[in-house]
This record gives sequence, structure tokens and C-alpha cells, in this order.
Amino acid sequence: MSAPAHTTAGETGFDRVLSFTIAERNARGRVVRLGPVLETILSAHDYPPAIKHLLAEALVLTALLGSLLKDDDGQLTMQAQTESGIVDLLVCDYRAGEVRGYVRHDAERLAALGNNPSLHALFGQGYLAITFDLAASGQRYQGIVPLEGDSLSRAVESYFAQSEQVPTLARVAIRADGQGCIAGGLLVQHLAEGEEGRERLHVRLDHPEWEHVAALAGSIRHKELVNPDLSLELLVWRLFHEESEVRVLAGPQLSRGCRCSEAHFADVIGRFPEDERAGMRNEAGLVVVDCAFCSRLFEITA
Repeated sequence: MSAPAHTTAGETGFDRVLSFTIAERNARGRVVRLGPVLETILSAHDYPPAIKHLLAEALVLTALLGSLLKDDDGQLTMQAQTESGIVDLLVCDYRAGEVRGYVRHDAERLAALGNNPSLHALFGQGYLAITFDLAASGQRYQGIVPLEGDSLSRAVESYFAQSEQVPTLARVAIRADGQGCIAGGLLVQHLAEGEEGRERLHVRLDHPEWEHVAALAGSIRHKELVNPDLSLELLVWRLFHEESEVRVLAGPQLSRGCRCSEAHFADVIGRFPEDERAGMRNEAGLVVVDCAFCSRLFEITA
């Protein structure tokens, strides 16, 4: 792998995914840096700083995980939920390069926590559910794990270790200042060899190859992930330039993708019996639908 040229922020670009594989180490990875798309999603609601930080981390992880899908029409949904936490619902999804996300929280209880509440303080005893919907086959895969650790990234690592038995390292960094919010992330996984008669590597978290790759990937620094002057290609080269071969492939360009529309909501409402639709209508005879993702109201004639 030759060193990429050092690029400017304009050449680097935001809101895209770069995938890479290290074949000799049976490893694959993704790296992403969100900018304008992140700002657009965060601007839909007047989130306090702690919730912005939480949603930014969730959106980076959603982009990383969603880009693992080989099915262009498939969807990845990540949901963190609890019954009595300050944050009772966080949901993000990815489909064909489109990402969106929303957090529902108790503003009064959050204000009492201060500026940097822990993940446990926000959720209490919560859980993380990750769902892969494969449109081509119609199959759905879902794993649910306790929402433990000091970050959503750690919870994602636990998901793959427990539900998929795939050793995984996830790192996310966020920078918010007067110029806006930037968030970057790295996901690296060890894959099974899958050859008959050989050990399935993904059930061994202490495999020497994985320990080597994880040590290199774990050396990533916060400022590297959010530095707009550092291209994603150069970032991967810095981490793995001593490997004999690292293959990189440009992934999808990302966009904000709220799929709400009057036609969609009308179709959903039309599936309810007439007596239930009657109860939904306001005095003007309209059903008003509030899309939490984009903070828009839709008036539907039903």
C-alpha cells in the first residue's frame, strides 16, 4: 500500500465511507467522516450538547455498520431503548447510503445531570438492538445486547462478540465547535477463514492475527478521525502501512435520508379500519403525522 498524497479539506470530502481489507490478516474495515450530513440531521431538533454528542456517535456507527451490507436495498437499523432512562429511545438507520436518526429524551432530567453524563446515566438499564434487513432475500437478522460500557461503540463491539461471534474494534471521535460538528469513526473486524477442516477464527477473540490488527487499529487518535485535512485513505495508510497489502475501495457517498412523504403516510393510515381512522382525524378531517426524524408535520386526508 503506497502512501496517498496529503490532501486539503476540499479534496478530502465529508460524508463518505472508505472500505479496506487486509487479506493476509483475515480482516476488513470501514472508516467514515461525517460533516454536512451530520449537521443537517442534528438541526432537525434543538438537541442539548449531550444528546447531539450521543446522536453523532450513533450516526457514525450506523454508517459504518450499514456500509457492511452487500444488498443495495438492504437496511441497517440501530436502536437503543430503555423504559425509565433519561433517553428512552435512540434510533438510526441506513439504506443505500442514506442515514437518519432521532433521540427522544427527558429534557428536565437531562439538565440536572450536568454537561457530560455517562451512557449509564442517560439510559439506565437499557439494551441495544441491531437489525439487518436484506431486501434481496427477505431475511432479517437481529441481535440484542445489554447497553453496557462507557459508549455506544463499546456496546457495538459487544453486539458482534455476543451475537455474531466476530471480533470487532470500533472507535468514534466527535468535534463540536463554532464551525459546526464533525464526527469520524473506524470499524475493524476479523473474519473467519471458512475453509473446511480449519479452525473458525471468529470464535477466538485472542487469535494472534486479530491481536495484531486490533493493536494497530487501536492506535488511532481522536484528532485523526476528525481532522478534515487528513484523507480517509491516508488515515488507513498510517495505521496499516507496514502490512504487505491493504486493499481500499471507495464506499458510498452518504446523504440524509428521511423517507417520509404524504403518500407513504396515507398508505399506512389507509390500512387501518375506518373506525380507527375516524379516531385519528382532527376537527378539519385530517390526520396529522409528526415525523420525528425530520421534525415535519404531514396533514393526511384519510
